Amino acid sequence: MAADGKQNLARKLIADHLLDGDMTPGEEIALRIDQTLTQDATGTLVMLELEAMGLDRVRTEVSAQYVDHNLLQADHRNPDDHLFLYSACRRFGVWYSRPGNGVSHPTHMQRFGRPGSSLLGSDSHSCAAGSLGMLAMGAGGLEVAMAMAGEPFYTRMPEIFGVELTGELPDWVSAKDVILEMLRRHGVDGGNGRIIEYYGPGLAGLSAMDRHVIANMGAELGATTTVFPADDAVRRFMAAEGREDAFEPVQADDGAEYDLTDSIDLSALEPLIAKPSSPGAVVPVSDVAGQDIGQAYVGSSANPGYRDFAAVAHIVKGRAVPEQVSLDINPTSRSMLQTLMRDGQIGPLLAAGARLHQAGCNGCIGMGQAPASGTHSVRTVPRNFPGRSGTEDDKVWLCSPETAAGSALAGKITDPRTLDIEPPKITEPGDPVIDTQNLLAPADADTATEVKLIKGPNVVSLPDLEGLPTSLKIPVALKVGDDISTDEIMPAGAEVLPYRSNIPKIAEFVFRSVDPEYVSRARDTGDHAIVGGRVYGQGSSREHAALAPRTLGLRVVVARNFARIHRQNLVNFGVLPLVFKDGDDYDAVEQGDMLELDGLPDALQESDSLTATLGGRSVALSHGLSDRQIEVLSAGGLIPWMRQRA
Repeated sequence: MAADGKQNLARKLIADHLLDGDMTPGEEIALRIDQTLTQDATGTLVMLELEAMGLDRVRTEVSAQYVDHNLLQADHRNPDDHLFLYSACRRFGVWYSRPGNGVSHPTHMQRFGRPGSSLLGSDSHSCAAGSLGMLAMGAGGLEVAMAMAGEPFYTRMPEIFGVELTGELPDWVSAKDVILEMLRRHGVDGGNGRIIEYYGPGLAGLSAMDRHVIANMGAELGATTTVFPADDAVRRFMAAEGREDAFEPVQADDGAEYDLTDSIDLSALEPLIAKPSSPGAVVPVSDVAGQDIGQAYVGSSANPGYRDFAAVAHIVKGRAVPEQVSLDINPTSRSMLQTLMRDGQIGPLLAAGARLHQAGCNGCIGMGQAPASGTHSVRTVPRNFPGRSGTEDDKVWLCSPETAAGSALAGKITDPRTLDIEPPKITEPGDPVIDTQNLLAPADADTATEVKLIKGPNVVSLPDLEGLPTSLKIPVALKVGDDISTDEIMPAGAEVLPYRSNIPKIAEFVFRSVDPEYVSRARDTGDHAIVGGRVYGQGSSREHAALAPRTLGLRVVVARNFARIHRQNLVNFGVLPLVFKDGDDYDAVEQGDMLELDGLPDALQESDSLTATLGGRSVALSHGLSDRQIEVLSAGGLIPWMRQRA
C-alpha cells in the first residue's frame, strides 16, 4: 500500500473480506467467502465432506456445482456421480449445472460473477473470475466445503504484483499471448505467494473475456489469484449477459503502489507458444515453426470466448485442414454454441473438416480427444503437463486460437502472421444467446432436508485418518524431481477420474507415470515419506493428490518448496509438509533413507525450524505452519479438527 494510504485493488478486495489476521505478506489471514464453485472431478468429495460435517444447508450467498469434466458415460460410474451431485445440490442448497451445459469458469462468470465479491473454487482455475474484479481463488475441495459451511478461508497474505499494460495488441496477437509472455518472463513459480493485478491504459483494448484468458492461466504462474478492475469493459459484458444490475465499479486508487511491478507493451508482443511439456517453456512461434502436427484443439476454460472460436472460423473459412490433422472444436457452453450457430460461425468450421464436441472440459483434462502416439498437438488449453492429454508420450503445445488455426491449415506449427489471410477482427456480440434451462436452482430450504443423497456403487464414504504422532521413523518411499504436478501425483483422464468418489480405488493410480511401483511399495511399507524438488504439487487443485497417498501411508513430504494449493491440501488430510533449508540436503537424499522426527507437534509449535535425521544425517528443515494448521495436523486433518471444535 502507498505511504499516503492509497490502495491497489487486490488489497481493497482483501480488506473488504478480512475476518482476521494482519495484511502483511506471509501472515495468515482469514477471509469471508461470498461464492463457491465446484466441478464434478472435485465436487463429489466436497459433497461427501459436507455430509461428513452434518451440514444442513450452505451458508454462502451463491454456491454452484458444474458437471463439466467427467462427461464420458462409458459405464455407470460417471452418470452415477452426476445423479449423486444432483441430489447433493438439492439437499445442501447448491445450483446445479447439468452435463453439457458449460465449462464452470466462463459459465459462472456469465451467470453469477459479481465485481467486488469473493469466490473460492475447488478448481485451480477459479481465479479466472478475477477478470470481473472479483477476489477469486482456487483451493482444495475440503476448504471449499468449509467455506460452504460458513467457515473462513485461511491463506497467507500474498504480495501484490502489479503489471502495467500499455499499447494495443497487434494483428494476429491475442490475450493468450499476453499470459504466455508472463510465463516466458516469470516461469511456473513466478506468481507463488502473489496476487497479480493488471492495470494501465492497455486494458482499454481487452474485453472481459480477453481478461478471463489472462486471469485463468495465472494459475500456471502459481499465483494466489489475478485481479482486473471492473470497468466499462466489464459493464458491457454484464449488460450483454442481462446482469448489468449486478455490476459495481471496483478499481485501484490512483497512485496505488505494489510490492513488485512489471510492464508489458502489448503492441510489442508477437505470437508465442509453450513447448512440451510445461506452460513455462515459452518461445516465439516463429522459433519452432515447421514442426508437423496431428491435432489442433480450440476451446477449454483458457480460451472460452466468442472471439476465440469466431477467429478460427474466419481463418479456416473456405479452406480445409489436411487429412492427417484433426481440428477439434470444444465449445465452452450451450449458450456459446447457440450464439456461434446463430451468427454463422459453426458452418465454416465444419466445412473445413473440424470435429465438434459437446460443451465441457473434455480433452483439456484428458477426457477424450487424446492425440495419437508420437504426434504433436497444438492446443488453446491452459496446461500441457506430461500425459495430461490422455496419451502417455504426448507432445502438447499451448498457443492462441490464431496460432492453432493457422497450424491446423498448414499441418505444421505456423506463425499466423505468415498466413495470406486478412487478420480476424472479432468483437464480442452485445446480444449473446442466454440459455439457462440446464442451470437448475437449489430446492427450497423447507423441502431440502427431505432429499436423500443418491449414492451409486462407486460412491464410497471418506476414510477416517489418525492424527500426527509424537514421533516418526519412516522410510522415504519415493524421491522425485522439480515441477512435479498433481497430474503426475494423481492422474486425470478417462481411465482414472471416474473413480474420483472412490478413494481406495483411485489410490491404485498414484504416481503411476512417475514410478509404477510406488503403490505396491507404499502398501508394503505402511507409513512413509516422499521427497520432492521445487514447486512440488503444481497444477490442478484436486485434493485426491493428497488424500489418496495419505490412505497409502504418506505422513510427510519434504521438498525444496511447494505449490500453494497442494501444500494446504496435504495439511487438510494430515500430511506434514516440510521444506529443506539447504538444497544440498535434497541432493544427498536417496530413496529408502529413513526419516526420523521427534517431539511432534510441540517442535512445530515452538519454532519454524526443526532438525530431522534423514539417511543418518542431521538435516535442517522449516515448516511455515500457523498454529491453526498445526492443530489441524494434530487432529488428523480438517474434518476431524472441525469435529473437535464442534
